[in-house]
Amino acid sequence: MKKVSFLFVFILLATYYSFAQQAKYVFYFIGDGMGVNQVQGTELYRGELNGKIGIIPLQFTQFPYATVSTTFSATNGVTDSAAAGTALATGNKTKNGAIGVLKDLETPVNSVAVWAKEAGHKVGIATSVSVDHATPAAFYAHAADRSSYYSIGKDLYRTGFDFYAGSDFLEPVDKSGKDTENLYDLAAKNGYAIARGYKDYQKKSKKADKLILFQSEAASEKDRYSIPYAIDRQKNDLTLQDITRSALNFLSKDMSKGFFLMVEGGKIDWACHSNDAATAFHEVEDFDNAIKVAYEFYMQHPDETLIVITADHETGGIVLGTGPYELNLQVLKNQKVSEQGFTRIVNNLRMETKNQVSWESIQKALKENFGFWDTVKLNEKQEARLKAVYEKSFQNQEVKLEKSEYAQDEPIASEAKRILNEIALVGWTSGGHSAGYVPVFAIGAGADLFQGRIDNTEIPFKIAEAAGYSHP
Repeated sequence: MKKVSFLFVFILLATYYSFAQQAKYVFYFIGDGMGVNQVQGTELYRGELNGKIGIIPLQFTQFPYATVSTTFSATNGVTDSAAAGTALATGNKTKNGAIGVLKDLETPVNSVAVWAKEAGHKVGIATSVSVDHATPAAFYAHAADRSSYYSIGKDLYRTGFDFYAGSDFLEPVDKSGKDTENLYDLAAKNGYAIARGYKDYQKKSKKADKLILFQSEAASEKDRYSIPYAIDRQKNDLTLQDITRSALNFLSKDMSKGFFLMVEGGKIDWACHSNDAATAFHEVEDFDNAIKVAYEFYMQHPDETLIVITADHETGGIVLGTGPYELNLQVLKNQKVSEQGFTRIVNNLRMETKNQVSWESIQKALKENFGFWDTVKLNEKQEARLKAVYEKSFQNQEVKLEKSEYAQDEPIASEAKRILNEIALVGWTSGGHSAGYVPVFAIGAGADLFQGRIDNTEIPFKIAEAAGYSHP
């Protein structure tokens, strides 16, 4: 009898601990373009701002499990966000440019978010860029071409998750004219409320069964592609932290069901495509602030919550140190706006003066927004470079804008950014992606699965194992 009793107790305890360790609440954070140096650079920058050589750690880098992941796609050593998003979402490699399909561009594959839904959990997909962009789309859509935005938007409703968030739809109307249904009108038909901004979310969320959170219509009129960079943010702008808090609030209305939430920090990538170090570091910090929302929840439910942080790829090939054995990252604090933000300032000067912008006006703007000639001393060559760009772009009738993946900027904005990066001793190898390792951090139930070098395709399966989702 004693042996039977002991065995019975042992089975009960084993069952209890097995159940207790299963992740009922899953947070999956993806920092688009966030390689190891984007993270390390942000922490070193924070350290310099506090007057020391060393790091001030971000919240997520202090999680107990940390490793690195490979990112190559099925067809390319250097992936794009669509193929990488598909790998992180479905556990399958695919061709660059493809969303939620295998490399034959026809066979659909479902994501870990779908597995969570099939397991009876609430599901949310959120991002700081458009909701139909590559990374979020990989969790709910199937498309041979990532730019099929209208079709991807319709897949959002077909998949039918509980919560979506982003800046907006990129193509709410079918450009081909074959389909007359507007994506906004389809929301009500599919049982979704659309909230515009955090305050509107608070009004509508209590009564809504399913919800889509976008930025305000006024904000989308300015830029529907994304919410503003953290460095450019104004008082009423929607933030990634707002989005994460809204998603968590909505998905946890019924705690008994559990949930899966993917949140993308999409504009780390955009800043790195522009080789804009100050803006990129601000975006990583902003991403960390969104993760803090999840961490607060984890602290209340540590035995049932899993938080995983990774990236789809590295962008820009950022280099921390360009020759001298030192860094001067603290100088980046003098940059008050993104390269894109300074382009808008210059555009306004052009309009105010009917394109007769004086060198003195440009100097004043550079002093106010980059600290030049004030807290940031320029040498003769650097000042000559700025003056040469001014003369070329303001005294000629045609201005040749500098193009990056997601922006076209005024030459003077690009040159100012380059000079500040040089003074900070930060370098870039390209304006595209690289094949560098990306970091993986984890905490909570099942976090111990994230050890040793892994491939990006392993991550969704490890999440499924931790949470008990069935999958192919």
